[in-house]
Amino acid sequence: MEAQLSPTELEKKMAALEAVKFVKDNDIIGLGTGSTAYYAIMEIGNLVAKGLKVQCVPTSVHTENLAKSLNIPLLELQDVNAIDVTIDGADEFTTGLQLIKGGGGALFREKIVASLTKMEIIIADGAKKVELLGKFKVPVEVVPLALTYAIQQIEALGGTAELRKKSGEVFVTDNRNYILDADFGLIQDPALLAEQLNQIEGVLAHGLFIGLTSMIIVGHGENTTVYHRN
Repeated sequence: MEAQLSPTELEKKMAALEAVKFVKDNDIIGLGTGSTAYYAIMEIGNLVAKGLKVQCVPTSVHTENLAKSLNIPLLELQDVNAIDVTIDGADEFTTGLQLIKGGGGALFREKIVASLTKMEIIIADGAKKVELLGKFKVPVEVVPLALTYAIQQIEALGGTAELRKKSGEVFVTDNRNYILDADFGLIQDPALLAEQLNQIEGVLAHGLFIGLTSMIIVGHGENTTVYHRN
């Protein structure tokens, strides 16, 4: 099967398989969203079919539907006090474990799940590693009524903001909000920018994930590299 995967897809799968090794019987597992998390969800489905006892919390409707199709037992996010392990992807990461997430539009639920998680494992292909975050735009989930205000505030912080569209229509999140893809160029101080975005009224969440990650597992061909929290 590996021979049919592109090099990038193989890296995603190898990282996912390594991450799933941290899953244990009776764990509550956070299931990420996106093309890399897909491989982890498929492997967890295989293990559940073989008798693994876990309950899982999906970070999006898309992930929920995939998990249901694999007969993975699910919990509602609002019913969970803590999550043992979450496996999720990233759009960019640094070796200091700072991330940009939200390319798939699930950043709010991903951030809530990450905040509840004891061990947040990010899986990625090697191309997602950067020295400085910011080539990938920062997704900002905004309540529709606050759209104009949020754009003004992002511009006041030195960025530009573009309303995300899909197939010519405004993209709507699972939470019925909009996403602004904000371009700040290369970000010298992601923690500061994260705090500034948090202060904007009407912003539900943004894609800068700071201090939430326990480890990043990166595929390199058929091998993996692990970056740990210092």
